[in-house]
Amino acid sequence: MKWPHLLCGTLLKRYKRFLCDVKLKNNHTVTAHCPNTGSMKECYEPGCRVYLSRHTNPARKLRYTVEMTHMGTTLVGINTQVPNHLVKESITLGAVPSLRGYPRVRSEIPYGENSRIDLLLENGRERCFVEVKNCTLVTDHVAYFPDAVSTRGLKHLLELERQVLEGDRCVMFYLIQRTDAHVFKPADHIDPAYAKTLRRVFTRGVEIMVYDVHIDLKTITLNQPIPYLL
Repeated sequence: MKWPHLLCGTLLKRYKRFLCDVKLKNNHTVTAHCPNTGSMKECYEPGCRVYLSRHTNPARKLRYTVEMTHMGTTLVGINTQVPNHLVKESITLGAVPSLRGYPRVRSEIPYGENSRIDLLLENGRERCFVEVKNCTLVTDHVAYFPDAVSTRGLKHLLELERQVLEGDRCVMFYLIQRTDAHVFKPADHIDPAYAKTLRRVFTRGVEIMVYDVHIDLKTITLNQPIPYLL
């Protein structure tokens, strides 16, 4: 995936969950959309460098969107809309070996109880349900998910568990939008219910895949599998 032209600035504060005040290099301060519903723990702090996309759509309330922050030695992609697009693109191009062989890849397909699966892979009657999660919390080279209590995330695990019991293949795909993670773990210290359920559905047949990215100011691409510890 290619980024649009990005503007560099300094994060002043994040507030009301979806808003950030950013001081641009020209010393102008703008309010930008923060496309991330999580706590963003360990992926932003006041004073850090951020990169914004600029939009000309007159229907938008905010002209700018925060796409990335810079933490330590790594850029961190914070836009939660990116993982679905990137993972779909990567699967379609055959860049995920264990998910090859599905000629049809569809997005946001209704299933379960008022849910939508991020990606539905199909090969004739064979189906693979792929739920994609954006992971940005990394501490001491350990990536954790979720970064806040996630009732919605828990629901997705239960929906996948039901699909596995019906005979479908199901995958939880965690995309780490940064480059400094060596291993992935469920965040017991943040959401023990989610962590416990992830372990259970794994034993029932839900697969876990974890990848990090190569990210710079021009592109973001799928990089390599990251081991996970349950």
